[in-house]
Amino acid sequence: MENSEKNRIYKIIMLVIITAIITFMVTSIGMYNYLAKTESGLETLISNIELSEDTKDINKKFEIVKKYLETHYIGDINSSDMVEMAIKGYVAGLGDEYTEYLMKDEYEELLISVTGDYVGIGIYMYQDTDGNIVVLEPIEGSPAEEAGLQSGDIIISINGENCLDMDINIAATKIKGKEGTTVELEILRGNETITKTVERKTVEIKDSRAEILEGNIGYIELTTFDEGCTENIKNYILDFQNKGINSVIIDLRDNTGGVVTEAINFSELFIKRGDTIMRSYNKTDKETVVTSNNTNPIDVNLVILVNQYSASATEIVSAALQDNKVATIVGTKTYGKGVMQEVFPLFEGALKVTIEEFKTPNGNKIDKVGITPDKIVEDNLETEEDEQLAEAINLLK
Repeated sequence: MENSEKNRIYKIIMLVIITAIITFMVTSIGMYNYLAKTESGLETLISNIELSEDTKDINKKFEIVKKYLETHYIGDINSSDMVEMAIKGYVAGLGDEYTEYLMKDEYEELLISVTGDYVGIGIYMYQDTDGNIVVLEPIEGSPAEEAGLQSGDIIISINGENCLDMDINIAATKIKGKEGTTVELEILRGNETITKTVERKTVEIKDSRAEILEGNIGYIELTTFDEGCTENIKNYILDFQNKGINSVIIDLRDNTGGVVTEAINFSELFIKRGDTIMRSYNKTDKETVVTSNNTNPIDVNLVILVNQYSASATEIVSAALQDNKVATIVGTKTYGKGVMQEVFPLFEGALKVTIEEFKTPNGNKIDKVGITPDKIVEDNLETEEDEQLAEAINLLK
C-alpha cells in the first residue's frame, strides 16, 4: 500500500512539473553527437573566416545600438554579457528549437547530463503551486541524504536568503557550488523548522536501478542515456539470467534521451549482427545506415515501457527493438524528436547545432511523429496502480 501511495503521489508531481520542463530536458539532453572539438579546430575555423557583407552590416547595426546605450543608458553596461546574449539571440533566430548557443552555465549543465556527475548536495526538488521549493527526494549516497534531508521538506531559505517564490533554477544555482564548500538550508518539516549545513561534493547521479518483480520478472528503470549506461543495463540482465530470470521489463518512460553512441550500444545488446539499428540523414540528405556488430545478442523476453516524454535516444532504441522484433513496446506514443545535435565548444560556452535527422530501421520518420507502441496503454494519473507496468507484467506472464 505504501508503494502504491508513493506511486500515486509521484504521478501527481510529475503531472505538475514534467509539462513545464519537458522542452528544456529534450533540448538540453536530447539526442546529440557528443563531439569534443579541440582548440586547434576552433583556431582553424577562425583563421579561415572572411567577413561577409552581412557581417559588416551586423557590426554596423550593433555599433549604432552600442553608441546609443553608452550615451543614454543610466545603468552599468557589461559588454561581455551583452555579446554572449547577442550570440544567443542570433542563433535563436534560426527558429530551430534544438539549435542554440549555450552560455557557460548552460554548457556546464549539459556536461553534467552527459557524465552523470555534478558538484552539489544531491537532491531532486520541485516547486509547488504555492511557490514553495520542495525536496522530492535526496539522491542515494549524496550529502543531502547524509545530512538527513527528507522527501517533503520545504526549503525556506538558502544561506539566509528567503526562497519562497524564487525561480527554481536560481535556487538550484544557489544550492550548488564549489566542492568542499557548504550551504546552509533552513527547512520546514511539518511544523518544525530545522537548519541543515550541507557540504557540497561530487555527486554521482545514478542512471538506472533494477529489481525483481513478483512472477520472477526482472525490472530495470533507465532515466537517461548517459555515458556508461549500456554496461549497467547489460550487467543487470546478466544478473537476472544468473538467477534464472528470462523475462525483463526496461522502463524508458520520461527518459528524454542522451548520447547517441549509448543508444546504439544499448540497441546492439539485443540485435544480431548485420541488422539495422538506425538510419540518419545529413544536410545533403546522405544516408548513413548503422547496423549491429553483435554476434551473440542477449536472448530474453523483453518489454519496453514508453510514454509521451520518452524522446530522442529512447526513440532510437524503441524503434530499433520494435522493427527488429526483439521487444514488445508498451505505453503511449513517444515525444517525436528525430534529430541529432553536435556540440561545438565555443568561447566560454558552446554551439549545439542540429546536424542530422534519424529514422527507424524500416525508414519511418520519427521527428514530430514519435513511435507508436505495439500495445497502447494509458496510465491513469488518478489511480494508485501503474497500468502500463501492469500490462507489461501480464504480457510476460
